[in-house]
Amino acid sequence: MFSKIRLRDYDYKLFIYIVCISVVGIFAIGSADESLQSKQLIGVIFGLVLMVVISFFNYSFFLKFYWIMYVLNLALLLAVLFVGKEGNGAQRWLKIGGLGFQPSELAKILLILFFAKYIMKYKEKLNSLPVLGSCVLLILIPILLIFKQPDLSTSIMIALIFCVIIFTGGLSLKIIFSILAVAVPAIAIIVTLALQPEGQFLEEYQKNRIMSFIHPEEYANEEALQQLNSVMAIGSGQLNGKGYKNNEITSVKNGNFYSEAQTDFIFAVIGEEFGFKGSVFVVVLLVLITLECFSVGRRAKDLSGQIICAGVGGLIGFQSFINIGVATFLLPNTGLPLPFVSNGLTSLLSLYMGIGFVLNIKLQEAHGTKELI
Repeated sequence: MFSKIRLRDYDYKLFIYIVCISVVGIFAIGSADESLQSKQLIGVIFGLVLMVVISFFNYSFFLKFYWIMYVLNLALLLAVLFVGKEGNGAQRWLKIGGLGFQPSELAKILLILFFAKYIMKYKEKLNSLPVLGSCVLLILIPILLIFKQPDLSTSIMIALIFCVIIFTGGLSLKIIFSILAVAVPAIAIIVTLALQPEGQFLEEYQKNRIMSFIHPEEYANEEALQQLNSVMAIGSGQLNGKGYKNNEITSVKNGNFYSEAQTDFIFAVIGEEFGFKGSVFVVVLLVLITLECFSVGRRAKDLSGQIICAGVGGLIGFQSFINIGVATFLLPNTGLPLPFVSNGLTSLLSLYMGIGFVLNIKLQEAHGTKELI
């Protein structure tokens, strides 16, 4: 259950990267909404402790309960649809005491752990129709439950993570290219049909977000406004930024020209206050964390360890790219948080859990499969 470790084998490099990006998040949240800074600090401290504790447990022990994880995940997602708390036009939260809990964020980690065990168990038959078909069915159920909240962005995020996982598991290139040959034109047709006035696949606000990205000039005072202001804020920071918690009247943030500055557009706050240097620092940290996860995965003792590292690395990499892409208007507005930086305790703690497993996989690599009984 517990990993036999030597502290010199701990992945201090990854630990330092996580602490650095977490500190950036605390300061950025403090500037975006000072009332949330203490909550973010508590979340970071608790998350780091959770991460370290998980890193000392043998991840193989947790994977024994992979079906329990899957069923628990579905139960939480179903609970959201029936008794979830509604906010901003979506029903994505469960109320636990005085805190809001977002199961779709935890689902990202639970699904990575589930498929790490499931694919390793059937790795010899992964490219067969029964096993591959069962994998697709098992991922479609939670994706559809999340999509119904509605939460299209998280549904897409989980689909991307699944692609990374299944590729790492050993899906043949022949099948991959065959799927792409069908999926790419199919997705293009579906999106085109969904954007039609009579299309029912997307919610109205989702259609408007896509259209505002394609035709920003027509939506400059509506759906595209936040992203245009975000780009303005980042550009106004220039090389060195305007300074932390500056009181300049020309500040886009101080003028409240975009909402959700503490979550979706936290990168705009960083760009405006810390400039190009601060923005590059954040991007580099996120890239280093992603690459370190992949690096640990390449040397993992088994396929399940490789899948966990690839899944966590893919989660952080894709989500960072999408969040920053939205803030810089390279992508349509999605509503995904910036890993370890945006406000949101469920997302924050789930990511720390994922990194905790990666740290343990690194220790397992150094010490083989020895355990303390």
